[in-house]
Amino acid sequence: MKKEGKWFGFFITFGVMCLFWIVLSGLLTAFHLIAGGICSALVAFLSHDLLVEGKSDKTLLKFWRLLCYIPWELWQIVLANIDVACRVLHPKMPIDPCVFEFETSLRGDWALTTLANSITLTPGTITINVEPERGKFQVHAIAKESADALLVDQTMQRKVAHIFMES
Repeated sequence: MKKEGKWFGFFITFGVMCLFWIVLSGLLTAFHLIAGGICSALVAFLSHDLLVEGKSDKTLLKFWRLLCYIPWELWQIVLANIDVACRVLHPKMPIDPCVFEFETSLRGDWALTTLANSITLTPGTITINVEPERGKFQVHAIAKESADALLVDQTMQRKVAHIFMES
């Protein structure tokens, strides 16, 4: 990795870690900000290459697109929670678990991981297995409707592909 790319990755990781520290601690005293800065610098120094794989003109764009994707994913989680609650509370309990497979055009590690985690975070579905070479996912769903959302609609796959520019 080039020296410039190394520093770029360090500063991006440092910034993300500092923000994470501030959000989680909620304390803005000088002591806590300095301690957070030191800890963030240490983490960034040790692991900057895990978050950013070198300088890219598109890294900030991908990060921005990911930030824009998060509210949509949170809304999907809310909708799925309502669906699961209705199924559990319904007198006939319309639960029809199934395991299904689908293939996606996504091939990047970050894209596959984001899709797998998005599926698992959405109540009623769990990613069982991912074959990165083929982009093949194996998913368990609480009902056929949950499976259809991934197989037919494919909105989540398209949004993740847009984030990582794999459309």
